[in-house]
Amino acid sequence: MRRDIYAGNLKFKGEENYNTLQAALNYASTLCELGRFEETKALLRTTMPLAQRVIGNDHDTTLKMRWIYAQALFQDANATLDDLGEAVATLEEIERTARRVLGGSHPLTTEIEKSLRDARAALRARETPPGSHN
Repeated sequence: MRRDIYAGNLKFKGEENYNTLQAALNYASTLCELGRFEETKALLRTTMPLAQRVIGNDHDTTLKMRWIYAQALFQDANATLDDLGEAVATLEEIERTARRVLGGSHPLTTEIEKSLRDARAALRARETPPGSHN
């Protein structure tokens, strides 16, 4: 259903329309929740630059897109070390932006902080050699 809504918005309102961007966010969120990480990343690689250009880096829709993209990177069982590093770097950046724009107690800020802790843990686990107790 979310795919159809996004496709309809894309067709009738265009890729740079706010409603289309919001529909893309909803679709990406659902894909990520379903564990369809490659599809999530592909969709967001296309729509994140549009959101950044049309509504700006500080807009909550853009922040959420980048947050979901980072989640898709680090939650994927096939994530590379580079994917994990990119996820941490992205989450560090959007955490600072969310804190500045929304405040430290805003639900999105706290969710991004949680994802950042999880991504850092995933990165540490991958960097730690097996049998090591660091």
